[in-house]
Amino acid sequence: MKKHFLIYTNRHKDPELVMTGQIRNYLEEKGQRATVRFMEKDWRETQSQEEVTIPGDVDCMLVLGGDGTVLQAVRETIRSRIPLIGVDLGTLGFMTQIEPDGLNEALDRLIRGDYKQESRMMLKGEAVLQDGRVIEGLALNDIVITRSGPLRIIKLKIYVNGSFLNEYQADGMIVTTPTGSTGYNLSAGGPLAEPSAQIMMLTPICAHSLNQRSIVLSAEDVVEVEIPLGKEGKPQTVEACLDGAMTFSMTTGDRIRVSRSEESAEFIQLSQESFLENLHKKMNG
Repeated sequence: MKKHFLIYTNRHKDPELVMTGQIRNYLEEKGQRATVRFMEKDWRETQSQEEVTIPGDVDCMLVLGGDGTVLQAVRETIRSRIPLIGVDLGTLGFMTQIEPDGLNEALDRLIRGDYKQESRMMLKGEAVLQDGRVIEGLALNDIVITRSGPLRIIKLKIYVNGSFLNEYQADGMIVTTPTGSTGYNLSAGGPLAEPSAQIMMLTPICAHSLNQRSIVLSAEDVVEVEIPLGKEGKPQTVEACLDGAMTFSMTTGDRIRVSRSEESAEFIQLSQESFLENLHKKMNG
């Protein structure tokens, strides 16, 4: 059966389009249809959540780059619900499965339909600001609240399902999905989770306390982060960032509500390796 593959290429990772051309040529030689789309701008420059136009008959998206490219591809195509798989052209791609030396075998399996599809939960962030603005966005990896400006700790009040949990003094707070557990959360000392798990995690960043640890919550819980008065009762300004792309400022009195999104990201799984086996290979390869 003829399939339509969308090749989504980060030209910073494949500047001469060698890998892009190799994949397109191989697919077409096998009687498949291949469309190439380029990631024209870095997502941190655009900070846009607008979707790109995707042909309606696409069966699979091959994302060429690293984890950042995969995140952008998800953001741009989320409502199309196209299953995707990453081709690793980055440095440490936890979201990418296909290595260049196993490319043809992987493409053959995609053509045959010899794979599983896995849904990954996403987060929805809704910030209510004192000036009346409401800012909303989605995140596959994490929603991070960090200090803004000079190096100083910030205070954050955390509520879960409307009940007060704790006040943190830290460099920031990470609310992460299982997919995002291998990102900033890992660097901050947070726990790792199997990507298809249905949980969310709170990980303080450099908490100024000896007993501040990550907290694992249900995927159905609702987390609110309130920005209170800071040190010596002074107003404070922080930065909220969704998946390293959508960034905005929050000040004392503002709140951001984080919950499970109705949207999900669809990933293709070729490997029979467990998450832990793959993690070991990535971190020790």
